[in-house]
Amino acid sequence: MIVWVMYDIEKDRSRTKAAKICQQTGLYRVQYSVFLGVLEKNQFDSLHLQLEELIDEEKDSIYMFPMSKDELKETVLLGQAFDKDFVTDEVRSLFF
Repeated sequence: MIVWVMYDIEKDRSRTKAAKICQQTGLYRVQYSVFLGVLEKNQFDSLHLQLEELIDEEKDSIYMFPMSKDELKETVLLGQAFDKDFVTDEVRSLFF
């Protein structure tokens, strides 16, 4: 499945850990707090558990959106949707 992960995490240390966990899971950073990639269901579940342990549920938020390739192709990107410093050919290939 294709997965988007977006977060708003207050503490720098937790935010840095969240980014590393996303990247180690195989997601690509497309903006500072936004990741995109293809994961198996078990990887998605594992990522969910790891991120859940990391955050302060009273202050932080994490959004994990699974979607199909067809749904991703219907996504509308406006303006500078992706940070050009982060986007790889692997991410571009998901859209085009």
